[in-house]
Amino acid sequence: MFVGENKSMKNTLIDNFIWKGIKMKKYSVAVYWARCFTVFCGLLLSFSAVNVYAQTSLRGTVSVDGSSTVFPISEAVAEEFLAVHPRVRVTVGVSGTGGGFKKFLAGEVDINDASRPIKDQERQLAEQKGIDFLELSVAFDGLSVVVNKDNDWVDSLTVTELKKIWQPGSTVQLWSDVRGHWPNKEIDLYGPGTDSGTFDYFTDTINGKSGRSRPDYTASEDDNALVRGVSGDVNALGYFGFAYYSANKDTLKIVPIDNGQGPVTPSAQTINNGSYAPLSRPLYIYVRSAALGRSEAKAFVQFYLENAAQLAEEVGYIAMPDKLYQQALERINSVSQRTVDISVN
Repeated sequence: MFVGENKSMKNTLIDNFIWKGIKMKKYSVAVYWARCFTVFCGLLLSFSAVNVYAQTSLRGTVSVDGSSTVFPISEAVAEEFLAVHPRVRVTVGVSGTGGGFKKFLAGEVDINDASRPIKDQERQLAEQKGIDFLELSVAFDGLSVVVNKDNDWVDSLTVTELKKIWQPGSTVQLWSDVRGHWPNKEIDLYGPGTDSGTFDYFTDTINGKSGRSRPDYTASEDDNALVRGVSGDVNALGYFGFAYYSANKDTLKIVPIDNGQGPVTPSAQTINNGSYAPLSRPLYIYVRSAALGRSEAKAFVQFYLENAAQLAEEVGYIAMPDKLYQQALERINSVSQRTVDISVN
């Protein structure tokens, strides 16, 4: 009996050991995964903390100036960027594309908003001063010809009629001088000032040479001033960027333009596919390469390109294809890396 009892006890002890081992094993596995989960959560919190710190620790100043047409996009980007990087101060001025290039080439600003490409003389001045820069397209625009909302006679204008109205030495003073059956009322003209890229683009496209325009019109570098002028004058005719029309549709009337294929009204579709011709155009920012060596300036330009599509549409312009923004980002990273390498060496 002793032997049997001993054997029985032995088996019981082994069974208990095995059962406890299984429980211990189960407990160990549970503890292991619980600890893994805790570590994982800790890593996530750490990465989040590092990311937040990186965002809030970024500081400095980024200066932007130039085109009143591009201004709504840059202003929107600056506001959104501030929410992410509250210690970076971004200033966005409006002095017209030409005025902005003067500051840009004098080293006064990091970025110039432009509604036309850089001119040959501006490019040559940059080369003389050893200023490297990047030209980056950020959106599409359809330069818009507008009249007062109460104008009930203008249903369209041809490119030839626009030239007849705006060319130097124009004899057009009355609406009836454009089309005989239109009212015998004086045309009050409103348009951008001579420092404006919109002025350069319009005069080059319509009158055949940049800067060629009749001088007797109400000029302003501030497109909002032009909007107020046209919306308050039933005999007015003016032109500016599509976003300013989009934001003031209740007080303005858009004029379809006939380039020989019938009148076409500017819209997201006609601007994007080029059928709104010849007044569809890209909008640009010009970035000093040296500025990309500063982390706050590089971060702003990257943020600009990553959000330009959405913000451009929100303010009334047309986004470019995604691949163009991606290509621009790759150029930014390439230039900023070369800038860092040069500064280190």
